[in-house]
Amino acid sequence: MKWVKFVVGVLLLPLCVGASTALWRIVRASENADTIWVAFLAGAGCWLAVYLLLPKPMRVYVFGHELTHAIWVWLMGGRVKRFKASAKGGHVIVTKSNFLIALAPYFFPLYSILVIALYGALSLFVNIQPYGRLLYALIGGTWAFHLTFTCWMIPKNQSDLSDNGTIFSLVVIYLINLLLLSAMLIIVSPHITFASFGADILRNIANFSHAIVGLCEHFSHGG
Repeated sequence: MKWVKFVVGVLLLPLCVGASTALWRIVRASENADTIWVAFLAGAGCWLAVYLLLPKPMRVYVFGHELTHAIWVWLMGGRVKRFKASAKGGHVIVTKSNFLIALAPYFFPLYSILVIALYGALSLFVNIQPYGRLLYALIGGTWAFHLTFTCWMIPKNQSDLSDNGTIFSLVVIYLINLLLLSAMLIIVSPHITFASFGADILRNIANFSHAIVGLCEHFSHGG
């Protein structure tokens, strides 16, 4: 079935282009930049300094990697029979597997989701709105943690990717990461909606498709 996933991966490329352009427009249209982006980038910068200057926290990453596999197994109705995570590596033995379960650690920013969930839970009991910048800084740091380790792991011939076809896996990882980041920005941006984001994606896909068709016609007529 790898060839089918390869075809699907190629067919998803226009969606990647359309969603990428739509995300850039969200970034440009986002308000409260001093509240959101400065804090987000500060958190991301702090993590990058740690990542580049200090030993990599492999135990934390491997634990999160394997736990993400386990969470998605549970979400898909499967069971985890064995869970192991250490600084040297880890694995889970499960009763169910599919491409979402296999690729989840590369597109699901577990620690960022936990930060958001904790913030939401605390907000039910105390007023934590004054700590909004801390939230964005923590999201920035944990999201950068997720992206740096994802980029670091992908070239290491991971079976999670090769078993599902490398092209398909990379497209899915890129697309879902992009959509999750877009969703977060839409939630915190009062003048951007999911409907407008979806419409923008469709316009971008149409423009990209027209450009490709025009390019093909140009070459088919000998330039």
